[in-house]
Amino acid sequence: MKTYRLEPGHGLAGLTMHDRDEPEPARGQVLVRIRANSIGTRDLRVLAGEYPLPIRPGVVPGCEGAGEVVAVGEDVSGVKPGDRVAATVFPRWLDGPFRRDNAAQLGTAIDGVLTEYALLGEDGVVPIPDHLSYEEAAALPLAAVTAWNALTTGGPLRPGATVLTLGSGGVSLFALRFAKLAGARVIVTTSGAAKAERLRALGADDVINYREHPAWSERVLALTGGAGADRVVDAAGPLEQSLRSVASTGEVAFVGYWLSGAAGARPIDPGTLFMAGATLHRVATGSRAHFLELNRAVAAHRMRPVIDRVFPFEHLHDAFAYCESGGGFGKVIISHG
Repeated sequence: MKTYRLEPGHGLAGLTMHDRDEPEPARGQVLVRIRANSIGTRDLRVLAGEYPLPIRPGVVPGCEGAGEVVAVGEDVSGVKPGDRVAATVFPRWLDGPFRRDNAAQLGTAIDGVLTEYALLGEDGVVPIPDHLSYEEAAALPLAAVTAWNALTTGGPLRPGATVLTLGSGGVSLFALRFAKLAGARVIVTTSGAAKAERLRALGADDVINYREHPAWSERVLALTGGAGADRVVDAAGPLEQSLRSVASTGEVAFVGYWLSGAAGARPIDPGTLFMAGATLHRVATGSRAHFLELNRAVAAHRMRPVIDRVFPFEHLHDAFAYCESGGGFGKVIISHG
């Protein structure tokens, strides 16, 4: 079988394809023939060696994959050959809070899914909604689970609430669509008119061009009559603007400091944090329980993810170069044919 290996910190030059024997599942494991993957900003940071989690040299990269179970090991009872499944990004995080003892992530500390066949734990996979293709299902494990966690952790998102989500990346696109399913009013920030039109087509009630309005929190307050957004999904930053945009007693879901404009952001003034009067909670993707919950919502509403481009498995370098160029809209998918 063909598999990719990664030497972190070397960029695309550190990503190489290898041939190895097809593995056999041990007790509690399942062997999945990977049919599709998804890649994005997280993977670019891993390639560059800039990811916040430790990266094992020679690891199989990739944390988003979907495919077909072809074999199972002893004592596996919940999964059988022929099942269509997606991998969970944190295979040891089954439910409850994110902790150090469940922080092992596919494609960093343990082998990921940019391979033709992947060995995964029985609890490290979830069923794929019947209406989704493998390519569509591969778009869910990271961005969709993160958005679901951001909207469901903390207080309930009630119909009529205002949700602000930042940018038009994968997390924000899923947050927009999940929030609309909950009956929320959704405000989105973006960089240009073309993306603004596509965001409105997906259901955004208001779109703010942050190039025209660098202090976009002022626009959020104006659009909400001075009240602010009940929930902010901060996947693009800067966090200071999110804190100025959130309603008193509202919530800010902080989606990874490395996604949220940390490089160019100013230190947070304690006064800004205090005056926000909001709850700030970090979001590190989500658990297997989050994934199962969102799958039920996706299946019930027959939701399909926004896919930007699809590349063949053999053209992974081209796919990463496309991601690095920016300007896309939706998930970049790797198809195994």
